Amino acid sequence: MTDTTTLRYAEADTVTGRVRGFWRGEPGAGGSAAFLGIPFAQPPVGDLRFAAPVPAQPWQGVRDALEYGATAQRGDPGVTLIPEPSVPGDATLNVNVFTPVPGETRAALPVLVWIHGGGYFAGSPASPWYDGRAFNRDGVVTVSISYRLGFDGFGWIEDAPSNRGVRDWLLALEWVQANIAQFGGDPSRVTIAGQSAGGGAVLTLLGMPAAQHLFHSAWALSAATADVASATWQRIGRDIAARLGVAPTRAGLSAVPEERIVEAQKAATEVSGSDGVTKLLDDGLTLGPSIDGDLITRPTLESIAAGVGADKPLVLGATEDEFSMIVSGAASKLRWIPLAVLLGKAGLKGGTRTAYLAANRDVVARGHAAALGRYVTDRMFRTAVVKTATARGTAPTWVYRYAFRSTQPGMTHDMAVHCIDVPFWFDCLDSVRVEPLTGPNPPQSLADQTHGAAASFVVDGDPGWPAWSSAPGTTRVFGGAPGTPAVDPDGYAPVAPLL
Repeated sequence: MTDTTTLRYAEADTVTGRVRGFWRGEPGAGGSAAFLGIPFAQPPVGDLRFAAPVPAQPWQGVRDALEYGATAQRGDPGVTLIPEPSVPGDATLNVNVFTPVPGETRAALPVLVWIHGGGYFAGSPASPWYDGRAFNRDGVVTVSISYRLGFDGFGWIEDAPSNRGVRDWLLALEWVQANIAQFGGDPSRVTIAGQSAGGGAVLTLLGMPAAQHLFHSAWALSAATADVASATWQRIGRDIAARLGVAPTRAGLSAVPEERIVEAQKAATEVSGSDGVTKLLDDGLTLGPSIDGDLITRPTLESIAAGVGADKPLVLGATEDEFSMIVSGAASKLRWIPLAVLLGKAGLKGGTRTAYLAANRDVVARGHAAALGRYVTDRMFRTAVVKTATARGTAPTWVYRYAFRSTQPGMTHDMAVHCIDVPFWFDCLDSVRVEPLTGPNPPQSLADQTHGAAASFVVDGDPGWPAWSSAPGTTRVFGGAPGTPAVDPDGYAPVAPLL
């Protein structure tokens, strides 16, 4: 809870009423004002459950925006790779605004809108890592947004609007357009960014015609798009309803407590067994943005290849060992199984396997678990980087890869794992629970480089290295081993056999 007795308050107007935030540091001297939990939509409960989001209602007087709002994530203490705590309550559709110039409507600073990850079923915008104070220091107004998760946000229901979580993104971005000038931001200079499912959200929006007027550039970290096929979307929706013993309608599902729907969702989407990884690699996510024929009419990559969003600068990349941690705990057992067998069971066979192993000799030398983990990472994340950058053609596109390896003993040791880039990107190495991911004393110099590139892109439209769109293959390498060039002319060559 925020100690309101010691706060220096800040106020700003929105189209629905005036809000009161608070300063961290001194106004005008590098300080940052935080406005937390501002509703952009009415609570999605009662008659509005499973409905498209409805804009927030006006209020009288000044509304306190001193605490993070309710989150769609329930019960998670937020101590996974990123601290993303759950906050109870019904008003889960809210935004957090961080600004150095609240109320200065003529400041017209560039704006960053952050979309959190979590596989489209978890995650929270209330993470201390997503605080925008470092971007405020660089003259960027920062907003983090919430959206409905799991079945509530993305599940098929016979008579409900599709892609409700996507519609939440759109309404949150509409809120930014209508209100951000009151917080010192320029609505014509909005960059959207996100990591993991949040990065997938960024690419989904980039390829969505209905979203083009809401932002002008994009940065996707470790993007995990869903593009759930219509048949899969309906099958999972019917499965969940059947497990609950109700009709797959709003009336039927609205009568079921939220906890039971979450349990049924977990059961219907569980990936387990000896072929679980292979199934995930082949089938992809089964709950997330779906090809509904309305908002999303074709796979994101097809839309991008067709030129949607080509006028918008894009930065994208991935860490080198995104999901290697899922097999690292079994390294001692995997070392006794022939690597060809391990990779074959995961779907990599024949000449493709031979070429892939030849292109990744350095990873193979680190052991069977490292090689299998890299293959899973490449299938799920790194090939998508290349495919997206290639699909963009000459549209302004920059590519990076994150090579910094954790020094923390345990499941993340000596790997550039999923999420490890986030505290560097936000320049928040002094925040909570960074060390368990990065290891002790993560290098501030790397945060300066990473965050500096992000701020440069948001402010000037260029992250500071040569574009892939000008010379395909060109890749910025963050956190590489000593002596590694900062720019690799063919930085994703190891994934080429999988393309």
